[in-house]
Amino acid sequence: MRVGTRASALALAQARSVAALLPEAQLVPIVTSGDRGLRGGDKSRWVAELERALLSGEVDLAVHSAKDVPAELAEGLQLAGAPPRADPEDVICGAAALARLAPGSRVGTSSIRRVAQLRAVREDLEVVALRGNVDTRLRKLEEGELDAVVLARAGLQRLEREDAIAAVLDPERFVPAPGQGTLALQARRGDAGVLEAVAALGDRQTLACLLAERALARTLEASCSTPLGALATADGGRLVLRAWVGVPDGSLWAFDELCDDAGDPEGLGREVAARLISAGAGEILAQCGEVSV
Repeated sequence: MRVGTRASALALAQARSVAALLPEAQLVPIVTSGDRGLRGGDKSRWVAELERALLSGEVDLAVHSAKDVPAELAEGLQLAGAPPRADPEDVICGAAALARLAPGSRVGTSSIRRVAQLRAVREDLEVVALRGNVDTRLRKLEEGELDAVVLARAGLQRLEREDAIAAVLDPERFVPAPGQGTLALQARRGDAGVLEAVAALGDRQTLACLLAERALARTLEASCSTPLGALATADGGRLVLRAWVGVPDGSLWAFDELCDDAGDPEGLGREVAARLISAGAGEILAQCGEVSV
């Protein structure tokens, strides 16, 4: 089976973990528009080339970071499943706690959601846009350009860089991105052989959580530039969905949490989105493009 993946170190590590569980799997690294430095646009810049490779038959399966997958998949493709989720939280590197940072400390992140959440909690910090792969970001910390950086715990785990983690941020205040820590397996719709081979890798609870988070983002019409957090967790036969949306300067935000039957995860996502809109999320989303980062 030919397994398509982005060519970054993290993407390759993620894809290898999936390929190791498939018979005679071969990795096919593909450079995406996002990898080539395309800025702006939607999440498709991270997956469009992989989706085209699937549709053309160049690869049989694509492995994505679920948080990079747009709300709408390319026609003819489907989510084939999601392996068990890694730890979804954000972490801070360089400081034992966010509260331990002095006023004016420079904190680096590449995520508009993290920018908004950091500013909502510590408006006295200087939040700095941070680009490059994980090693590049950690090197800037080591060289003293920054006082701390905020990264995804799962990415550091998959790259075996957990030694860099100084503290885990509270996911009730720093709600992770929809799909964070989850791998999304994508295949051609109706490709029975691939779907059957991949079925054993999937985790039903992880997939249900992912569907709830994606439904919430889709209902809010969120893009990669929307400061949105969504984290679903399984509690027996029920799902708990927590969501946060705010403006980039942290001055306005809304939060909600709801528990419902796990049998309809997308319905739960839509309901939480509707509750957020009732609480003022529409005004927040309207402002997102007006506040500078």
